[in-house]
Amino acid sequence: MAHRPKRTFRQRRADSSDSDGAEEPSAEPGEQAAPGPAEDGPPPGGGRTEAAERAHRVRVPRGRGPGRGRGRVWASSRRATRAALRADGGSDVPESGTVDLSTDEENGTHHSSESKDDQSSSSDSSSSLEEEFSSIVNIPDAAFIQAARRKRVLARAQEDYISLDVKHTSTISGMKKNSDEESDSEPDNHENRILFTPKPQTLRQRMAEETTTRNEETGEESQEDENQDIWEEQQMRKAVKITEGRDIDLSHSSESQTVKKFDTSISFPPVNLEIIKKQLNTRLTLLQDTHRSHLREYEKYIQDVKSSKSTIQNLENSSNQALNFKFYKSMKIYVENLIDCLNEKIVSIQEIESSMHALLLKQSMTFLKRRQDELKHESAYLQQLSCKAETSTNGTLAIDEKTQWILEEIESRRAQRRQARELSGNCDHQEGTSSDDELSSSDTTDFQKCQGDILQVHKKIFEDVHDDFCDIQNILLKFQQWREKFPDSYYDAYISLCIPKLLNPLIRVQLIDWNPLKFDSVGLKQLPWFTSIEEFMNSSVEHSKKEDSSDKKILPIVINKTIIPRLTDFVEFIWDPLSTSQTTSLITHCRMILEELSTSESEVSKGKQDLLKSIVSRIKKAIEDDVFIPLYPKSAVENKTSPHAKFQERQFWSGLKLFGNILLWNGLLPDDTLQELGLGKLLNRYLIIALLNAIPGPDIVKKCNQIAAYLPEKWFENSAMRTSIPQLENFIQFLLQTAHKLSRSEFRNEVKEIILILVKVRALNQAESFIEECHLDHLISVIKEV
Repeated sequence: MAHRPKRTFRQRRADSSDSDGAEEPSAEPGEQAAPGPAEDGPPPGGGRTEAAERAHRVRVPRGRGPGRGRGRVWASSRRATRAALRADGGSDVPESGTVDLSTDEENGTHHSSESKDDQSSSSDSSSSLEEEFSSIVNIPDAAFIQAARRKRVLARAQEDYISLDVKHTSTISGMKKNSDEESDSEPDNHENRILFTPKPQTLRQRMAEETTTRNEETGEESQEDENQDIWEEQQMRKAVKITEGRDIDLSHSSESQTVKKFDTSISFPPVNLEIIKKQLNTRLTLLQDTHRSHLREYEKYIQDVKSSKSTIQNLENSSNQALNFKFYKSMKIYVENLIDCLNEKIVSIQEIESSMHALLLKQSMTFLKRRQDELKHESAYLQQLSCKAETSTNGTLAIDEKTQWILEEIESRRAQRRQARELSGNCDHQEGTSSDDELSSSDTTDFQKCQGDILQVHKKIFEDVHDDFCDIQNILLKFQQWREKFPDSYYDAYISLCIPKLLNPLIRVQLIDWNPLKFDSVGLKQLPWFTSIEEFMNSSVEHSKKEDSSDKKILPIVINKTIIPRLTDFVEFIWDPLSTSQTTSLITHCRMILEELSTSESEVSKGKQDLLKSIVSRIKKAIEDDVFIPLYPKSAVENKTSPHAKFQERQFWSGLKLFGNILLWNGLLPDDTLQELGLGKLLNRYLIIALLNAIPGPDIVKKCNQIAAYLPEKWFENSAMRTSIPQLENFIQFLLQTAHKLSRSEFRNEVKEIILILVKVRALNQAESFIEECHLDHLISVIKEV
């Protein structure tokens, strides 16, 4: 098919159909305007002339339109009309220059010659004519129709038939041939070829044409008379029938060309079920991938919608941004002021802590030095008595006088303690188990005065500070308000890690007067800061997305950063392991800290290890410096009232007291550490040697019973044990040796006590062997009862 030319829409003057005497402008510059409708006569059969009517307008019913249910196509160009007149020479065609299609209407087809020249007319001429008349439908007048009929009559006379191949180009070519026979001077007729139907239009062109048609119909419809409408409809029916015939011909030609182009010689590759299945599977995979991508996009869109709704809700809830800004600003100012206050007071706090620590350290060193000096002088005095050396020089006499004064002072304190025990009813007391920590009245007065002065200064530290900046409960209340109002920003700021640092100076102030070594010291749980932090932690609601910023870690962090360092200082410099009261109080506080508050082990592990190392180090030092059990000849200790026997007895019970204090750490210190300290370094090195040097008797059994009583029961909980722990091997051998001696002496009844001690320390095999060896069958029941 020939390329469809682009339709040209020509704008018609708005007053072309409204004013009868108005002239329309020419289609091109320089042309004279065609005469208006008023200059032409009425058409044949009544009405206006056909040329004037065609020049004025052409209305084509389209089967639709406002008002009368039909559409109209207006053609107002006179340029196409004059071109057609010039092509025909004006001899046989009237001035309207239109072609009558009545003959085609009667026969239903176009007549054209079979000449090859007409069929091969140039495509350029056809394209130009089609482009000229594609957008214009010219209705022929009566004179033009008569001339066309004459031409067709001549064609029938010459060729004796009418071609059935109805084509637009052939029809035009036949007309051109007939015209050439009539007049040689007439120009080529292909230039006058008229398209009676417009070429197919694009959707945009049809929309523009319909819009223009509706607008023009609205303005012109009121001026149309009934006769004019009837005549126009008759003419347009002819054009429609011609158009339908042409469309059928064109479609038939296209189908014939398509059939001719099909080449049956082309061979296609073989197709089987596997190939089809593979292609279907590939197609299915692609569809599934596309479906999954669409699902992901859908989920993303759903998530975006939820996020947008949440953002909208948050923005609506926090509409009052001014109040939020005011709160954050006030909180920022408050924290800055609090930090400035603490930075200013921290120097005074450190000075007071140092003063109190120095005072307690001085008192502890006083007791330690006095004990060591008294031990040294008393040991030297007894050594002189053993050697019976008489002093004769002044220096020696001075030493003797000093020693005598020290011994008198020691005896005076012992008498006071003995009198106090008698008043309290505690008669079962061994000499040497006292702490010997009494101070003179003057020393006590000086200590209390210094301590009072420190506490007075301590009270004045925050005397000029508002309670909001020095009271722990008020400070935590501020942060609690932040947590309740804006939890997200609270946890994002990791306030739980900042609070312990802010509270550290204030807690240290409350701990200045706290002494964990005092028997009646207040427990940590009863201190104000402890209860305030607990209330703050219990009122918190855990944030699921911020596990690292949990408020439950505040108390463990405070203990790790503040309490444990203070306990470590007391253990290293002030604690006396020989004092049972100090050891018991210290163990109570340590057990509460290291066991009851072990929920966050990662926070207290480092501090716990440091504290335990300090305890072990201090116990080792006490064993090395404070344990001294002298060995005297049996002649010197046979008399229980002799100074040598009394001194040795006191030192043994002092060492045994330290043994018991060490084993009180059971459950806090590891078992292997306790066994090394208590059994390896103290029992086997000092106490057993002293027992081996003593005379067997009830006193020996009493001391062995006390040693067994200090041993932790959990070391012997295994019922399958038949042999005791390796560190007690020396003690067990001493018990067996003592039992053999007692079985041959007047203290045979004490052998049973020895068997009971062996059973308690799970030395069952040794006890059975001893009973069989000594033929003590009546003691078999003691072992069976276990």
